[in-house]
Amino acid sequence: MLEERILIVEDEETLCEVLKLNLENEGYLVDIAFSAEEALKLDIKKYSLILLDIMMGEISGIRMAKILKSNIETADIPIIFCTARDSEDDMIMGLNLGADDYIIKPYTIRNVIARVKSVLRRTIKTKTEEEKQNILKVNGLQLDLEFKKCTVDGKEVKLAKKEFELLAFLIANRGKICSREQILSQVWSNEVIVLDRTIDVNITRLRSKIGSYGSCIVTRSGYGYGFSN
Repeated sequence: MLEERILIVEDEETLCEVLKLNLENEGYLVDIAFSAEEALKLDIKKYSLILLDIMMGEISGIRMAKILKSNIETADIPIIFCTARDSEDDMIMGLNLGADDYIIKPYTIRNVIARVKSVLRRTIKTKTEEEKQNILKVNGLQLDLEFKKCTVDGKEVKLAKKEFELLAFLIANRGKICSREQILSQVWSNEVIVLDRTIDVNITRLRSKIGSYGSCIVTRSGYGYGFSN
C-alpha cells in the first residue's frame, strides 16, 4: 500500500466518488471535499497531492491555490487543476500559481491517474535528490549540510556554528520532541561544561533569525524542544 494521501476538491459528487474509487484501487489514500471552504478546514499539510477544481462556490480553486501557496506549511504540496476552463490564459494562470499540472474536462480516469503518478514521481525524485545532496528542507527553509549554508525563502541567513548544528538536529528529528540531554549529546558533545541556558539562548536566536519558520521550533516544558512542520 502506498503512503501518499490525495485530496480531491470538486463540487460534482459523482465525479468525486469515481475518482476516489479508482485512485484507491491504485493504492492511494483519498479524501474528498466538495468545496474549497470544506477543504480548508482540513489538515491540508498531511496530503501528498491535491486534485483541485477551479470553478466552485465562493472560494474558487484559483483562490484556494493562492491561499495554499502563501502558507509555508502547504506551499510545497503539488496541485493538479481539473477544470472545464480550457483557454490558454486560464492554463497559464494556473501554472503561474505553482500548479504542477492542468487537466481539462472531460477527461478519462486513466489520464488523471497517469498525471497523478507523474507528479508524485517528480516530487519523490526531488526529495530523494535533496537527501543525496545532504539537503534538509522544510518548505522555504533549507540547510545545505555540505556548505553549512542556511537559506530562508531563497535568502541566505547567517547562523553561528552551534545555531546551524542545533537547527539541523531539530529538523532531522522533526515531528518529535528532543530532550535537553539528547540535544547536548549531539550538538555540544565535545564541550566539557554546557549550561541548560545555552540551549535556550540558541533557540531564541534561531527563532529570530529564521523569520516565520521560527514558530516551527516548539518548546515542551519539562521535555525539551522539537521542530513541527
